[in-house]
Amino acid sequence: MKYITNQSTDPRYNLALEEYTLKHLDPKESYVILWQNEPSIIIGRNQNTVEQINPEAVKKYGIHVVRRMTGGGAVYHDLGNLNFTYVMEDEEGGINFRKFTEPVIRALRKFGVPAEFNSRNDLAIEGKKFSGNAQFVHKGKVLHHGTILFDSDLDRVQEVLKVKENKFKSKGVQSVRSRVTNISEYLEKRSTIEEFKELLLHYLFEEAGEPMEEYVLTDEDKATIQKMMDERYSKWEWNYGSSPSFDVRKSERFACGEVEVGVNVKKGRIEACKIYGDFFGSEDVAEIEKKLIGLRYDEDEIRTALQELNLKAYFGPLTEDEFMMCLF
Repeated sequence: MKYITNQSTDPRYNLALEEYTLKHLDPKESYVILWQNEPSIIIGRNQNTVEQINPEAVKKYGIHVVRRMTGGGAVYHDLGNLNFTYVMEDEEGGINFRKFTEPVIRALRKFGVPAEFNSRNDLAIEGKKFSGNAQFVHKGKVLHHGTILFDSDLDRVQEVLKVKENKFKSKGVQSVRSRVTNISEYLEKRSTIEEFKELLLHYLFEEAGEPMEEYVLTDEDKATIQKMMDERYSKWEWNYGSSPSFDVRKSERFACGEVEVGVNVKKGRIEACKIYGDFFGSEDVAEIEKKLIGLRYDEDEIRTALQELNLKAYFGPLTEDEFMMCLF
């Protein structure tokens, strides 16, 4: 395993660096990156951006809005938040959060932080979340990244993000602020985020049982990362995209997360389809959208088409009946 030093705090560059590491560096090597972002909202791959942000607050505070390549929900980053990224061979053949979060939990416990795995993708202290995690699988490799709220502005989170009421109801909590915490409050020894970052990197290599070794980005690496940043992560089309109106639009919350489906029906057939949500899957839901277009807006015909697909690969633990609830 090698670490990559990244001093950038631009979320567009940092997300491009992750993608570059996954798709272009040595596929047999494992990498870890610790990084921070300027104030920004990082949107999940399958989310409808305009439904996740408070545009007035985003403009007021000059906050970046950037879409990432992994699923899950929107998160707020600032310089009081530390992000960690693992890129390595996918030995599990799919989404597995515990494999990557357990070394982080053990490392944090060395700081005196009573961290624990909580729900589908969160790390928590005494029931309060301090880390959200997401994954993306590509050609036999997996990218896992997560946040660590160290000393973040937790009040700003509630101001800049819109959170749907059904998410609170499903979790039985009252607000974003009441269910998150910073780990700095739990450290046995006070430290700056930079000191914490250096020691955490050391602990992660200790947990992996490997000597610390750095991969230094070449000028060619940096040029390609910049190109990816310019062509994807800086583009409105990627970060916002279109949010069309639909004839039928339904949203439901299941064990896998929120699933929202919008369809346009013309002369009884599905003419357009878009799937949004904060679910995690190893396959691209665009394949399902494409599959549904042209079908009659008929439950039996749609169910027959879905038989050819493994819904769990796209959404995680979602049944056919649950998906149909979002269509009818």
